[in-house]
Order: sequence, then structure tokens, then C-alpha cells
Amino acid sequence: MTILIGLILVAGLVFGGFTMSGGKMEVLIHAVPFEGMMIGGAAVGSFIIANSLGQIKRTGKAFLKVFKGNKWKAKDYNDILSLMFELSRLYRTKGILALDSHVETPKESEIFQRYPRLLNDHFAVELITDSFRMLAMQFDDPYQTEDVINRKLKKHHHEALAPAHSIQTVADALPAIGIIVAVLGVIKTMGAINESPAVLGAMIGGALVGTFLGVFLAYCFVAPISGRLKQIEDEDASLYHVIRDIFVAMVAGHPPNICIEIGRGSIPTAMQPDFYAVEQAQKELTAAQQSAQPAQAA
Repeated sequence: MTILIGLILVAGLVFGGFTMSGGKMEVLIHAVPFEGMMIGGAAVGSFIIANSLGQIKRTGKAFLKVFKGNKWKAKDYNDILSLMFELSRLYRTKGILALDSHVETPKESEIFQRYPRLLNDHFAVELITDSFRMLAMQFDDPYQTEDVINRKLKKHHHEALAPAHSIQTVADALPAIGIIVAVLGVIKTMGAINESPAVLGAMIGGALVGTFLGVFLAYCFVAPISGRLKQIEDEDASLYHVIRDIFVAMVAGHPPNICIEIGRGSIPTAMQPDFYAVEQAQKELTAAQQSAQPAQAA
């Protein structure tokens, strides 16, 4: 919603101010279709040249994120804390072997199935299951686990930001493309040098529209979209950092509730659940697990 409001404000105030100051929209209306076709065609064409088919598809999907907003909501952060509490408590009380069925077949795990949005995120599930496998390996240096997780996070974040970088490259190129189009307009004008001043003025004005469009699109539309996409990816990466911090705490030998509290501290402030709400959720999960054990034994 905010991006639509921003786009309306940019277009409305820029062109509204131009009209109110005495500018004639006729020149823009006449020139924009042709100048826009050249600028848009050059920008899209150069984008296609610079990227693989897979990257083009990823950028198209990422572009939609700008309108949809963040993938992870406050409930998802509550869910990741609850999921990691259940897994870490099982690990603490029954050992790594008790996690075998959950780690090897997470889609069939009753614990993972309680959190369908997290289960549908391939990287989150892979990060959790691979990290528990590393715990089973028992590295000589416990900090190696954190190093491996950090490298996975860095790789994933680099790939997630690739569409934003591709869009920013287009934004950087648009002013220069606008100048190219303006030069073509000047060349066309010079070819009609014998025309009347009124005709030449309109042609020069049309040529300058190319420079205007290039700069306007770059700094008022494309660059802000790239910046917003980067912001979304940075914020969504916080959920994976929560998983990492909980595992690091587990490696250090902290009890499950302390591990979860350390992970809670990594959640963005706007999404961060209250300490007492998390504590209550943990009590409810513990009570549910304890009541389920006698039923299973029977």
C-alpha cells in the first residue's frame, strides 16, 4: 500500500507542479510515448542482456515482493521460537537420536507440521535440519558450527539480494539512456533546422523529455523499488539469524528456554514478541508434550 501512495505522490506532485507553474502538458503527452519506448526498450533490453534467464525470472518474482511486503510476520517469529523450543527441548531431554525422524523427514514430522508456513520455506527447514546434523557430528571446535551456519546465511542472502542489485543496475543506467534519447532528439531537430521557431521549439522540448524521463524514472521509481526490495530481504533474513543464534546457544550448552530468549533478542523490534508471551507459550508446549507422553505409552 505504501508504495502505491508513494508512486501517486511522485507522479501527482511532479506533473501537478509542472502544470501549475505554466508548463504545457501537450509537449510531454506528444513526446512521452516515443521517448518512453526508446528509454524503456533500451533499459529492458540491457537488463535482459546482462542477466541469465533464471535471474530474470527471480527478479520478476522479487519485484512482486515490493508490493506484497515482508514474507515473515509477527506470528512467524512466534512460530520459529516455538518450533525451536520443541526441538531443542527434545534434544536436551532425549538426545540427538530422538530428533532423527524430525530431522530426516521434516515434512512427516508432527512438530514441523504444526508450523506450516515455516515448513514450506525450504531454506529455513534445511538450515534447521542441517544444523542438527552438525550437532550430531560433534565438531572438535564447537564454534565451527556457527561458522558453517554463517557461511550458509551469507550465501543465501547474497543470492536473495541479486534481484535488487539487477534492478539497481537498471536505475544507474537510466539517466545515461535518457541522454542518449535526448541526443537522438537533437539530431532529429538539426535535420529540420529550416523549420519555423515554433516547430523547432517543440522538437527541442520533445528531445529534452528524454533526459527528464531517464532521470525521473531512475531516481523516483526504479531506485526506490530496488532500495525497498533490499530492505525487505534484509528484514526477512532476521528469521534465519534467529535460528542461528538459538543453535549457537545450544552448542554453548544453555537450556532450551535460555536459547529461545537469546533467539528472541535477534527478532526485529517491530516483530519481537513479549518475554512473558514467549514464556507462556513454552509452558503450554511443555504441558502438551507431557500430557501426550502417557497417551503414547498407553
